[in-house]
Amino acid sequence: MALTVAIAGASGYVGGEIMRLVANHPQLELKTVTANSNVGQTVSSLHPENTSNGDLVFVETNAANLQGHDIVFLAMPHSKSAEVAAYLQDTKLILDCGADFRLEDPVAWKKFYGTEHAGTWSYGLPELTLASGGKQRGRLRQVTRVAVPGCNVTAITLALAPALTAGLIEPTDIVSILSVGTSGAGRPSVPANKTEGDGSANAYGVGGVHRHTPEIEQNLSLAAGEQVSVSFTPVLVPMFRGILAVNTAKAKSGTTLNALREVYLDAYGDEAFIHVLPEGEFPSTGALSGSNNAAIGIALDEHSGRVVIVCAIDNLVKGTAGAAIQSLNLALGFDEALGLEGIGFSA
Repeated sequence: MALTVAIAGASGYVGGEIMRLVANHPQLELKTVTANSNVGQTVSSLHPENTSNGDLVFVETNAANLQGHDIVFLAMPHSKSAEVAAYLQDTKLILDCGADFRLEDPVAWKKFYGTEHAGTWSYGLPELTLASGGKQRGRLRQVTRVAVPGCNVTAITLALAPALTAGLIEPTDIVSILSVGTSGAGRPSVPANKTEGDGSANAYGVGGVHRHTPEIEQNLSLAAGEQVSVSFTPVLVPMFRGILAVNTAKAKSGTTLNALREVYLDAYGDEAFIHVLPEGEFPSTGALSGSNNAAIGIALDEHSGRVVIVCAIDNLVKGTAGAAIQSLNLALGFDEALGLEGIGFSA
């Protein structure tokens, strides 16, 4: 018997991706979708590509509509998830795709989000390598509450964590520049026809103020076993979906390209959704469109003594909805890849 699912905030782009993946999952049945200003509209009116659930009607986000489901996905603005989670205490599994429960440090939360810290849930990035041994997936089995990572965070973390865990790069002077698709800004900021914006690239969250910064540093510190600092700048570029993260860090003495490649192949060689490209090759976002995959290219800039790790993902899938499904599968004892096979589509 399928597990019943509700998606709070399903009118947005992330909500649409979750719907697509839930429809592809043999153990899940979507029952309820909620929204704010779009209450009363059908799913097909906002997500015409969603043919499986197109006749569902968006209802109000409240306790009466969300209680009684086995699983609830929260795809809501920051600070709203905690409000909704408070009246879903009896729900078997909740997965928050917002930021409310990602950070462990209440001070960092207050600094970057300006509200009181709601708490910390199990972090939903299974492939994160840990200095203490193993990977984050070992901490996701049989949990009931999951904080799904930020999309920028996922691209940077997957790119840098293995090198930090292996001690091949310095934990400071790390620089990450990300090219981010317009869907990363959310539905209200993107043209309704999903065009590629105005043809220009625009940096935002410049100067260490982007809210993903403490989450990135939290992950990489867990990978390194010591405090890590990152200079992170996202750039909104004229494509609808995707993130290309170019990350550089000071190489530790004795680090070679061969050593780097061995570390990454060891860390990710058996991962279903992370692919280390052949030497000299680097990823592009279009090749990953609609899929739950991450692709990584590795270089060593001997002139500057810096390691260069390039990671590409689809921000809506591997960056959010796909990670949520992976975490759901681990929490419920399913195969981690269930529902995620063959979900990509041509860019």
